[in-house]
Amino acid sequence: MLGHFERLLQGEDIAGIWALHCERMASFGFDRLIYGFTRFLTPQIHGNLDDTLILSNHDPDYLRVFLGEKLFFEAPMVRWAADCVGAQSWRLVAERAQRGELSAGEQKVLALNHRFDVRAGYSIGFPDTSSRAKGAIGLCARPGLTQDDVDAIWAAHGRELWVLNSVLHLKISGMPFPTSRRSLTARQREVLEWVGDGKTAADIAQIMGVSTATVEKHLRLAREALEVETTAQAVLKATLQKQLFVTAL
Repeated sequence: MLGHFERLLQGEDIAGIWALHCERMASFGFDRLIYGFTRFLTPQIHGNLDDTLILSNHDPDYLRVFLGEKLFFEAPMVRWAADCVGAQSWRLVAERAQRGELSAGEQKVLALNHRFDVRAGYSIGFPDTSSRAKGAIGLCARPGLTQDDVDAIWAAHGRELWVLNSVLHLKISGMPFPTSRRSLTARQREVLEWVGDGKTAADIAQIMGVSTATVEKHLRLAREALEVETTAQAVLKATLQKQLFVTAL
């Protein structure tokens, strides 16, 4: 395991780190994974995929429905992992199904899973230091393995699996997100940093040697780039995205 950790910690790109982890999990019988992490979890943008890093080696046709049609909102184990910390057997879903407790949306997810042979596995919800951040991973067992098989694997290797997945999360959560959005300009970062330090627009204008109107323009463009409504949200989001470093929020 030490050699694996060395390669993971030395990794410099998320794609390479993810490929390494997928290979390691497959050795335990989990050949399909889906990982999600957001640094900006708020009621206003909850579920916005643009603010979430998602990694998966599931069938693209499966992901096209699960993610593209936003079925993940209804997925019982996704909900569990979003709300909880720890590891949970997918047996939980089968037991709820037997008791007739699944909603129509959950039943639709279950039907999709069965169509793509997503039948047995484990989910992990990671602890995070920020109330705005949340990470989780779903480990799907290879076709042919039952939930009994998976629970036996976890009984034998659960501690190792927890550590391997937790280290992956710690590594990836500390890296910049790949994003298709435009980054903040140097001026936008500067004005947001001054706001984060408690300065007013007038203060910032004097410090930077520009007009208050120019400061307000930079703040407006920063809000648009980050797709938030308020400057306070912009400071928070840019900081969590590691585009910004401030001494106080």
